[in-house]
Amino acid sequence: METIYFKETPCHTFGTLPLVGDEAPCFHLTGADLSQVTCNDYKGRRVVLNIFPSLDTEVCARSVRRFNEEAAALDNTTVICVSMDLPFAMSRFCTIEGIKNVTFASAFNSPLFGQKYGVLLCDGPLAGLLARAVVVLDEDRKVIYRQLVNEITDEPDYDAALRVLKGEE
Repeated sequence: METIYFKETPCHTFGTLPLVGDEAPCFHLTGADLSQVTCNDYKGRRVVLNIFPSLDTEVCARSVRRFNEEAAALDNTTVICVSMDLPFAMSRFCTIEGIKNVTFASAFNSPLFGQKYGVLLCDGPLAGLLARAVVVLDEDRKVIYRQLVNEITDEPDYDAALRVLKGEE
């Protein structure tokens, strides 16, 4: 269990974020087009899991836009934006925002994702949604970067994740 905050109110997660060096749990999520999005789809690629509560908040939308612009342009790297939003909302957001460089994946039908990755909020005002986190996996699904954002209303440290992806750390 991790303690994070939503507008200074303590919240707790179910489990803990995988550690750097760990093999990340396999995931089974639902794409914006209702297709399956699984870890096996990205074998041999680096994956950025941009995890957040909902696209309907400005901070979450900014994180998608930022990763769409920066990390998605890196070689052999896929950015997967994960939330509990329904696939229909994800598809609508992509269309309205012109997002083309990231993959959207909903955990609405995959409760084990939030538990295995330690991001399922189990109390507080956003209980049942996912905490804000970034997990970067290498080509062998090993965690090479992790950040569980302490205050849910803050943006993740994009620069730190990008430095790891560029091999600068």
